[in-house]
Amino acid sequence: MTKQLDVVTFGEPMAMFYANETGPLHEVASFSKALAGAETNVATGLSRLGLSAGLVTRLGQDTFGRFIEQALQKENIDTKSVYFTNEAPTGMLVKSKVEEGDPEVEYFRKNSAASQLGLEHFDEDYFASARHLHLTGISPALSESCLEFALHAMKFMRDKGKTISFDPNLRPKLWPDTQAMANTINELSAYCDWFLPGIGEGKILTGFTKPEDIAAFYMERSVKVVVIKMGAEGAYYKTADEEGMVKGFKVEQVVDTVGAGDGFAVGVISGLLDGLSLAESVRRGNAIGALAVMSPGDSDGLPTREQLAAFMKQGA
Repeated sequence: MTKQLDVVTFGEPMAMFYANETGPLHEVASFSKALAGAETNVATGLSRLGLSAGLVTRLGQDTFGRFIEQALQKENIDTKSVYFTNEAPTGMLVKSKVEEGDPEVEYFRKNSAASQLGLEHFDEDYFASARHLHLTGISPALSESCLEFALHAMKFMRDKGKTISFDPNLRPKLWPDTQAMANTINELSAYCDWFLPGIGEGKILTGFTKPEDIAAFYMERSVKVVVIKMGAEGAYYKTADEEGMVKGFKVEQVVDTVGAGDGFAVGVISGLLDGLSLAESVRRGNAIGALAVMSPGDSDGLPTREQLAAFMKQGA
C-alpha cells in the first residue's frame, strides 16, 4: 500500500556547508553541515506543521547522499521515492555567514544525481497518493530530463484533479539566458493552480511592474490563484473573485534571507490545504517568511504549529 500524502514535491536536496564565522568564503576555516534545497525546505516546513510530505529525487551513493536521506527522515519527510545511483554525485553548496542581508552562496551541482531525474523515476501511484503537488522553477532548469519530468508531473496531477502550486524561484545561472528562463517558466505556469512569484521575478517573467498586471498575465494563462511576494510590505493576491494586499510581519533583524520564499510557500500551501481563506493563508505565508529571515539557516526558522501560532498572535 502506498502511503497517503498531503503534498508531494521533487527536486534537488543538497548538502550545505555553512560558515561558522563571517568573512569571504575562501578565508573561512570552519563550516557546519545541514540540509538545503528549495523543495526540501518546503517539504520540511510542511512536515513541521503536521502535514505529510514526500520528496522525489535522485542522490549519489555517497556520503552526502546518505546524509540527506537521514536528514529527510529526521524531518519525517517520506523518502520512498528517493533513488540512489553510483553514476553521479550528490549536489552540495557552501554558504557564507553574514550579520545581515544576503549571504554568498557557491553551488557544486553540475551533472549531479538529481539533475538526471527522468520519467523512468516517475511513480504514478506515489504521485496519485498525494492531494497536492508543489514544484519550483529550479528543477526544470537542471536538465532536459528534469524539465520533462516537471511537465509530466504537472499534467498527471492536473488530470487527477489535484491542486498544484508553483514557485518560479528564478536561478538565472541555471538557464541558457533570461528569455529561455521566462519562456519555460511561463509555459509551466499554465498547468498550475497557485502561482507564487516575487515582485522582482514577476517583472522579469512578464515585463510588467505592477502586481495587478503581473497577476492578470498569469490568470489569462488559466492560473486560479496568483500570490505575489512584495518583500517587507507583505503580499498581494488575486483570483477571479477577489484581490487584496496582506501586510507583512515586523522583522526585528534580517539575519539570512535564504529560504524566506520557501517559508512563504509553506504558509500559503498549508493554509489552503487546511481550508483557510486565501487572505488568511497569505498572512500565514508572511509570518513564516518573516520567521525564516530572522533565522540563520535555510530551514532553521520553519516553525511548528505552536511556534507559528505564538508568533502570529504576537504580530496580530
